[in-house]
Amino acid sequence: MFITLEGTEGCGKTSQVAPLAEYLRLQGWDVLTTREPGGTPIGEQIRDVLHSLDNTEMHARTEILLFQAARAQHVEQVIRPHLGRGGVVICDRYADSTVAYQGYGREQPLEPLQALVDYATGGLKPDLTLLLDLDVEVGLRRRANGGEWNRLDALEVAFYQRVRQGYYELVRAEPERWVVIDACLSPSAVQQAMQEAVLPRLGK
Repeated sequence: MFITLEGTEGCGKTSQVAPLAEYLRLQGWDVLTTREPGGTPIGEQIRDVLHSLDNTEMHARTEILLFQAARAQHVEQVIRPHLGRGGVVICDRYADSTVAYQGYGREQPLEPLQALVDYATGGLKPDLTLLLDLDVEVGLRRRANGGEWNRLDALEVAFYQRVRQGYYELVRAEPERWVVIDACLSPSAVQQAMQEAVLPRLGK
């Protein structure tokens, strides 16, 4: 099973990956955790380029293509092999981030963007996507108080509002794949909601 976590800045999804993985391991599942961009040596190098504060002049199309290059390597080197062995993959961000951030946030045309995403993933879609939803300004205040600050954090509030709206559009398009979780809840309550969303899909 392929599970992805999505959300705007400061929603807390990254800190929820490890406890969710441990919970599923206790249920007997072989769980791999990974992230995007990154997840492979090539992908991590691309991540450094994407996140570097030195690259503020990066064009939106350049950004999109770099994300897809990292993703293609990630899918073929890490995600597909583990799924092929019957394991569970939990990925911190995946293709929906590209549509939300570059499509809606940067207002790039959605049709060619989706075609690029489909090519990069080889058509591999998550079985379940958990959206940790949070007011944008609350999330940005959280980010300002700690964590890895990068180029994509240094954008205007309106950008993140468009990203959040983009996620809502994705949920409406495929409601059977998404579960929306209130990220204003305590971390333990968010984790419980995630576990309750995942376990029925695994059949245990």
